[in-house]
Amino acid sequence: MADVVSEREEPVVAQDRPGWWTWTVRAVAAAGLVVVAWVLLTGWGAVVHGHPLYAVLLALTVVGCGVALWRAARPRTPRAGWRRVLGVVGLVAAVAWVALVAWLRPFTAEQPALDAMTSDDAVTVTESATRIELEPAGGGDATALLFQPGAKVEARAYAAVLRPVAEAGHTVVVVKQPLGIGFLSTGALDAARAARPDVERWVVGGHSLGGVVAATEVDAADSDAVAPAAGLLLYASYPAGDVSGTLTAPVASVSGSQDGLSTPAKVEASRADLPPDATFTVVDGAVHAFFGDYGPQPGDGSPTIPHDDARAQISAATVAFVDEVAG
Repeated sequence: MADVVSEREEPVVAQDRPGWWTWTVRAVAAAGLVVVAWVLLTGWGAVVHGHPLYAVLLALTVVGCGVALWRAARPRTPRAGWRRVLGVVGLVAAVAWVALVAWLRPFTAEQPALDAMTSDDAVTVTESATRIELEPAGGGDATALLFQPGAKVEARAYAAVLRPVAEAGHTVVVVKQPLGIGFLSTGALDAARAARPDVERWVVGGHSLGGVVAATEVDAADSDAVAPAAGLLLYASYPAGDVSGTLTAPVASVSGSQDGLSTPAKVEASRADLPPDATFTVVDGAVHAFFGDYGPQPGDGSPTIPHDDARAQISAATVAFVDEVAG
């Protein structure tokens, strides 16, 4: 009888992990797959046309979730001590990873930006894994615009607002930032210089967080002897610190009166951090998301002007500033 009881109890010794653990792992893995599916269904264009790093993260998420589901289905002996702690740490890290992948979902470009990505007799549009170039059909002059998108905003979203700059004769380069974060593309100006040795001077601009990065790039390169950063263009943005005493290049700030993120008060306060000759243009009725074409943005204000009207004013101010720098 003792042998029978022992035989019956033996499987309990080699039992699987507790049910709650197995189901938690499965839930996190399933959530990861759902997040990837949601990103691909709602932001396919941004994933395909964005910097490849985010697509790599999505692929790694699918692989990791698949492995986790496979392992959760296998019988495993109970873990104790440091191995159990390591498992908990890994599970917490997995939850954070899935949350990060979801948060990094880009704002996808919409019309008329998508139509502006088409080449015609006036502008030739080329696209690579790291940048978009809008080149005047007859070749650009010696002044070009390098543009840093706002956080998580797809680069194509700025094609319509910046295309008039190319139509005016200046090459435009829009940066595809890794993971849509401007601070991960601080070497974009040097890369553009290397790729375009024909450009003698660069206007560096950016939207929101991209403008913060642009200000840093211009402050560091406006006195360079070769292909200097000859102008700073801020779209609903301002520098991270005081550059009023170090920045020698001209500055143009373009903002919206209804912006709920880079509010008028914040833009006004940035005057003290910029050179005294910086120019400020306020588009009455425009919001933060009107500086590109990517749909509404959480936390933004309510517009009191049509997007098309705001875009036209922003483009006009941009062309005027680049023309001024070009001389």
